[in-house]
Amino acid sequence: MNLNITGYLIYLSITIFIIFRVGKICYKNGNIYVRELIPDHVEICQKINQVLLLAYYLLNSGYCAMTLVSWQKITSSTQLIETIGIKTAIIIFIISILHYLNIIILTKYIQKLIK
Repeated sequence: MNLNITGYLIYLSITIFIIFRVGKICYKNGNIYVRELIPDHVEICQKINQVLLLAYYLLNSGYCAMTLVSWQKITSSTQLIETIGIKTAIIIFIISILHYLNIIILTKYIQKLIK
């Protein structure tokens, strides 16, 4: 029995929920963070945060879609749970790395971008 379609649906449901939930939280808190870095430029802060959110959604959604191609045939429920767990963990790891990279880049280079 091939459980790939079931795995795809479960995996996409979980990862899309995680991506949009984390994106919403980061966007909301990111406005505050970026305003602290650039106190006199509210419009620029809003635009930077919107671009970061859009890039975040596109990158993570695209990666989720691309990973579906690399799945092997799933024949048991144990393999289904294992595959979904591993693939979801990879997405969460990538999201956390991107979050910290954004913070580092913004903190180091934001003043150069304004001037």
